[in-house]
Amino acid sequence: MANELPSVYGGEALRIHLGDGATETEAIDPGDARRFLGGNGFAAKQIAEHVPPEADPLGPENVLAMAVGPMNGTPFQSTSRGVLGFVSPMTNGFFDSTFGGTLPRAQKTTGFEVITLHGAAEELSYVYIDGDGAEIKPAGDLAGLDTYETCEAIREAEGEGYDTHVLAIGPAGENEVRFACSLHDSEIREGVAGRGGNGAVLGSKNVKAIAVSEGSFEPEPEGDLRGRAVQQMGRLMEDTEMLQEYGTAGLVNPINEMGKLGQRNMQTEQTDPENAEAVSGETLKTEYVTEDTTCANCAVKCGKHVTVESEGITDAKIPEFESLFGTATLQEVYEIERVIAANDLCDRLGMDTISWGVTVAFARECSEKGLLSEESPHLSFGDADGLVELAEKTAHREGVGDRIAEGSFRMAESLEAEAEKYLYGAKGLEFAAHSARGLKGMSIGYATGTRGGSHHDTRPTLQYDGNHDETTEGTPEFAARSQHFTALGDSLTQCRFVSEGGWGPRINENYTEAINLATGWDLSVEEVERIGERVYNLERLINVSRGVADREADTLPHRVMNEPISEGPAEGMYCPPEELESMLDEYYAARGWNDNGHPTTDTVERLDIEDVAETV
Repeated sequence: MANELPSVYGGEALRIHLGDGATETEAIDPGDARRFLGGNGFAAKQIAEHVPPEADPLGPENVLAMAVGPMNGTPFQSTSRGVLGFVSPMTNGFFDSTFGGTLPRAQKTTGFEVITLHGAAEELSYVYIDGDGAEIKPAGDLAGLDTYETCEAIREAEGEGYDTHVLAIGPAGENEVRFACSLHDSEIREGVAGRGGNGAVLGSKNVKAIAVSEGSFEPEPEGDLRGRAVQQMGRLMEDTEMLQEYGTAGLVNPINEMGKLGQRNMQTEQTDPENAEAVSGETLKTEYVTEDTTCANCAVKCGKHVTVESEGITDAKIPEFESLFGTATLQEVYEIERVIAANDLCDRLGMDTISWGVTVAFARECSEKGLLSEESPHLSFGDADGLVELAEKTAHREGVGDRIAEGSFRMAESLEAEAEKYLYGAKGLEFAAHSARGLKGMSIGYATGTRGGSHHDTRPTLQYDGNHDETTEGTPEFAARSQHFTALGDSLTQCRFVSEGGWGPRINENYTEAINLATGWDLSVEEVERIGERVYNLERLINVSRGVADREADTLPHRVMNEPISEGPAEGMYCPPEELESMLDEYYAARGWNDNGHPTTDTVERLDIEDVAETV
């Protein structure tokens, strides 16, 4: 059985050469399936093998890989998620961004586990994929359309309605805004591949959208995976009650009460309860939510649609917690209707609300400190109307929007040295909402994350329950194992919320049993953990080869290391340089990396990735 590809895999990888439209397929190696599982693992392997270390992220040598996992299309809950893998124009390193909806499930039915886009099209185009392969189609008439308009236009052009599943970029991607994202508008829920600048990568390749029509492949688990999934359903529904009720916006009030919700570009981390309530999940549900939405094969329904009559907005995607951090609390803007309008505009224009919001907050503080002389009426904290104006200007690179479009790190490079004190991110990527000062696990997790300031490397969930939130003891190893957990989850392509709520926030026997039932393998818990470790080390090796992963790069911003939280329940918390250095020593030792943070030869051999390591 070990030498055969399990029947949950479609069996092929599809390569698309955008320049001439040529395609080729390659059989999925059964050994690679067992080593890398799928999704994130398959995407990282493709980037390692096909993107030269010196390649420009916005050049034709970069590759975008779209991958699914072994559980997609099976009864294993909430696995209609896809992974986009690429070299990020934000970090210059490996990045993977996941999204939900229905397109990943449709990709699975084509039999192509991973689809890679190589080169660049000569003119604006979209890529159409079905079970027979791929075709490059002209999309000049779609130039300038927003993400929703683009999805609708392609569905109409293909004549299959929502049976054509579309992932599209907006004007921000066409204009290569570095944090441009892509959006999938499905019949049941939007899916956004939000972070890292995948929209800019697609824009650089002249790809306006990827469209997938279903094929005939149906994955067949080797054992009773359905029965095992049913066993977990009770726990899943019980542990995700908050998400079912409010979506991720339900985190606003409790995290503000902890004093760990950034305000005013992280100058403080708590606001008055009435301000938090104004932008909370409770307020959104009471006054604006019109329906619950869900990805395919998910009972949680954490998605919501909101309607704001004053803004002319009907059934828009609800702002997620991370977006409320970036566009509300970090801006000191608590006018929820304007916040919803700004978020909806970002979705339509195709921009990551986290990086955009943190960059705007950075620009506002630089303006406040007299470091940014750019003429703009919208660079003041509390300016709600300015959020909407700045979103438009950023996507079209107009005025100060052109500087915001480069992200906060590149903006800082163009300002006086003092500006670096007000950055909030790592490795070129702005941090998400989970406090790098108030959660010790996030301190070391952000510093060592392959994606930079992403909360999907080291997870905050257990830290909010009091694990490794305010202690460094054992925290580096906790961060490393959390990174294994997320790499495994993204290789399975299971939703993070369902993983943590239904199957466990650490790699355990539940995942092992499910994987074995799906594949017919006989993996142990330790071997499953090793898959996550292997994928994460491969990502690190890619970044090492690109010169963006070493001890110097594994750092935190000035404010996190030098300015303790000034007030509230978490007052006094921060991560001083000596504390970070101590945690790095422990983290590298736990990982089997050298003192400069590079995986050693012994580690590469132990993880059985010598062949792939040679390609980077």
